[in-house]
Amino acid sequence: MALMRDGLVAHVGVDMGSHPVVLPSAYAVDPDGPDEGGTLYLHGSVGAGWIRAGRNTTLCVTVTELDGLVVARSPFHHSMNYRSAVVIGTARVVSDEAERDHALALIIDHMIPGRAATLRASTRKELAATEVLAMGLVEASMKERQGGPGDDPEDVAAGGWAGHVPLRRIAGVPLTAHDAEGEIPVEVADRARALGAG
Repeated sequence: MALMRDGLVAHVGVDMGSHPVVLPSAYAVDPDGPDEGGTLYLHGSVGAGWIRAGRNTTLCVTVTELDGLVVARSPFHHSMNYRSAVVIGTARVVSDEAERDHALALIIDHMIPGRAATLRASTRKELAATEVLAMGLVEASMKERQGGPGDDPEDVAAGGWAGHVPLRRIAGVPLTAHDAEGEIPVEVADRARALGAG
């Protein structure tokens, strides 16, 4: 669950009929959600093909954080350090108004914690254009790799450099829109700092 909290982009795999597609999506997780194991929420335009194809069918959703490049002494042992979660399940359309409002607020707060409470309510037109899908977290798995290379003893004995290059996501300082008024909101500044903005 920690990776699902840390990640910002989910990739959603859906069968479009003639071919599969994998598309990026904002998401949120509610560990106490109504589905078995908790609930993963996705959202998109009601007109989006993947949303239409994903209704009441099995989806595969992945969240991956790349943590480093592993540099070995042989081609075979080059790798990457990462954390990856995979969720497979039947996506249901969230039709309950209170649950949909909750899900959309969670998705906003997943990006910028505390932001949803500062925004105006969505209009009926906006809500009519937006669909929320939910999946249970009961069928979820996590895999990770960390550390340096696993070179063969003969490659280590032969010498040469090996190690890994750590990677991390770092936010920049928030940039104010040209038509915005006022100071950068506290929740935005806090999120940028939490992501490493200077």
